[in-house]
Amino acid sequence: MTTNNLVIFDTTMRDGEQSPGASMSRDEKVRIGKTLERLGVDVMEAGFAIASKGDFEAVRAVASVVKESTVCSLARAHDKDIEAAAEALEPAARKRIHTFIATSPIHMKYKLKMEPDQVVEQAVAAVKKARQYCDDVEFSAEDAGRSDPDFLCRIFEAVIAAGAGTINIPDTVGYALPHEFGALVGDVMARTANSDRAIFSVHCHNDLGLAVANSLAAVQQGARQVECTINGLGERAGNASLEEIVMAMRVRKDLMALDTRIDTTQIVPASRLVSSITGFAVQPNKAIVGANAFAHEAGIHQDGVLKHRETYEIMAAEDVGWSANRMVLGKHSGRAAFKSRLEELGIEPGDDNDFGDAFVRFKALADKKHDIFDEDLVALVSGNESMDGAAMFTLTNLNVTSQLGTNPNAAVSLDVQGEGVDSSAQGDGPVDAVFKAIEKIAQSGCEQKLYNVNAITSGTESQGEVTVRLERAGRIVNGVGADTDIVVASAKAYLHALNQMMRPQLRQHPQASGV
Repeated sequence: MTTNNLVIFDTTMRDGEQSPGASMSRDEKVRIGKTLERLGVDVMEAGFAIASKGDFEAVRAVASVVKESTVCSLARAHDKDIEAAAEALEPAARKRIHTFIATSPIHMKYKLKMEPDQVVEQAVAAVKKARQYCDDVEFSAEDAGRSDPDFLCRIFEAVIAAGAGTINIPDTVGYALPHEFGALVGDVMARTANSDRAIFSVHCHNDLGLAVANSLAAVQQGARQVECTINGLGERAGNASLEEIVMAMRVRKDLMALDTRIDTTQIVPASRLVSSITGFAVQPNKAIVGANAFAHEAGIHQDGVLKHRETYEIMAAEDVGWSANRMVLGKHSGRAAFKSRLEELGIEPGDDNDFGDAFVRFKALADKKHDIFDEDLVALVSGNESMDGAAMFTLTNLNVTSQLGTNPNAAVSLDVQGEGVDSSAQGDGPVDAVFKAIEKIAQSGCEQKLYNVNAITSGTESQGEVTVRLERAGRIVNGVGADTDIVVASAKAYLHALNQMMRPQLRQHPQASGV
């Protein structure tokens, strides 16, 4: 089935969450879901309902609040997976079950331990099962990029006949080159007898840095859905980047005359929200959403842009949201303005007590910082531990002394489940001293894997946003903290990570879902 519209299928909350350390809470997924709805994505994959109680509840929560976009849950080609997906999606105004099974010889032989005939039979049964719960069913052939094209045609024809309306061809391991992947998609579409009854989709991974190129090559061959993520987030090297796909379609309409529903002015706000929630900073030279994406250093470039923008810019910064949503709050802003802006950003602080706490933190920040931008509000709420339940460790006081020629000393006071505990330590720097003082109390046994500092906005009074990644027994978590004092932000980030590590692990996939 070919149309003049390109369906944008966002899998930030499912495949994006499979990045080590990128797990999202239910409330965080709700915020991302609302943001994706404002962005205009056609389909959002909210999670893998069978994976865990936490994933099930997150899918259900997103399904309950999103009305304009289709909400989707992934499911293996098993009855229990499909039943869990259907139950989680029950509140959705528009719902889709996305079922998959591997089709490459290596996966069928070594992972599934099944013969091709058995794979086709199970795929057909899964699609028929899913159709009992909803009309919108997608089927994915995992590792299609390394599958036999003849077998793909066979299984696709069978699942379309069984009721699948979308057929997804994933390059699961990011192995394909654009010319061969485009040719594969075109060939399979041409040779699948009933291909006119389904929309063909692609889901490309970025292991060779070709996910976007492969996706666009498939679109040129007739694919009419692209599965992608905000900031290209995803396991290993990530997925095709939504912002790059959408803007390539817009800028190069001469080659791909297709429309999307995306409101491009919402791209940068969505990018910043996902970055803040996951702790995965966007590299400055990242296309579209990187801080340097529209910056010009060379004099020749600057001169050209000043004379005529299109000499060196193929799109306008404001088109993707760099100047959108810039309502500035300050210390004179009231509760109504604060609440209104949070709602516009898709942030729900919860009950009156949670909102009151958030407003107090907002006023405290306003006393330190003259202008408060959207990015500050996102960071303010993202760093609020109460949003995700009671914290085991809460910072109550911090005193750091640092003098040239001596090791800094940090004195830390924590509330540990209602009990005040003090500690002090020296370190190679003030942040190192703080972390060591916290660890004297926590005794977590965690290994620090990442420490990253990012300025949320420009200027010396900007908040600093710190990301700390910890690992223990193979589990990886990210902690995020923001403050105008970078040492305080670091302490908040470390404690945020510790509190996540101390909770039961909510996300335990029964099988790697590397579609």
